[in-house]
Amino acid sequence: MQFVPKSALVTFRGVLLAFAASSAAGSGVFAGTMGAAAGHTLVPHRAIYDMKLGDTEEQSGIAGLSGRMVYDFTGSACEGYSVNFRFVTEFQDANGGSQITDLQTTSFEEPKAASYQFLSKTFVDQELVESTRGTVRAGADAKSVELTEPAEKSLEIGSEVLFPTEHLLAVLNAADEGVHFLPADIYDGAETGEKVYATTTVIGARTLSPAKADSDGAEAALAGLHYWPVTIAYFDPLEENATGELLPVYQLSFWLYENGISGQLKLDYGDFTINGRMTALELYDEVECPQN
Repeated sequence: MQFVPKSALVTFRGVLLAFAASSAAGSGVFAGTMGAAAGHTLVPHRAIYDMKLGDTEEQSGIAGLSGRMVYDFTGSACEGYSVNFRFVTEFQDANGGSQITDLQTTSFEEPKAASYQFLSKTFVDQELVESTRGTVRAGADAKSVELTEPAEKSLEIGSEVLFPTEHLLAVLNAADEGVHFLPADIYDGAETGEKVYATTTVIGARTLSPAKADSDGAEAALAGLHYWPVTIAYFDPLEENATGELLPVYQLSFWLYENGISGQLKLDYGDFTINGRMTALELYDEVECPQN
């Protein structure tokens, strides 16, 4: 039985996670991105999260889940951003069966989102089941995608579509300006590299981190910083329900700190959730990057 959830790569960029539909919304997002680049320095870091099964419904077929997520983020606004991401999970079904999934991705985003390169591999029980590789270059009217895996293919996506770090900066800028709702289309090369996700981001109130600098916890380095509670819903524009409505493929909730680090993760796939707790955080040396 295969019950692997859809790719969560776009959340970190990502988350994590990268983060509109109309030309007016798109213009606002791009303006916000440039402002965010000037106002926020994304801290290079390596964060490790333990992942556990949260709420679950019977129809999910999942009896248990555990795993680990590693997010390694380096670079700067003047040299570009690199992400190495790995998400390993072990699922147990109601019949006692188990399955291990291993999502591995690397990406590089050029300064000012001029281009985006990515490689993503998914293994199930150590067998490679999906591999996607490509390069996207920004143009005046569109962004051109050149895929080499799973097959050679060329396609275009809208010029307003954001790359992952570009979206992260747009969310930080919106948070600074007190904007609580941000729509954006995002491309991260997920699945076969042909999909653009429509997203809506809900941003909560700015809050001081509860972390203590003298504690032994992984988030001690975040003491004294502020964060915003953020929820991002991801929609596949091609998947409507019987009433013609778009339902989210999944939702990601997390604390977004002012330096770009994420904590208190929750992935919601509808009939089950996955909770993530930061267990280790290493901050790398920052690169001097004078702003022009």
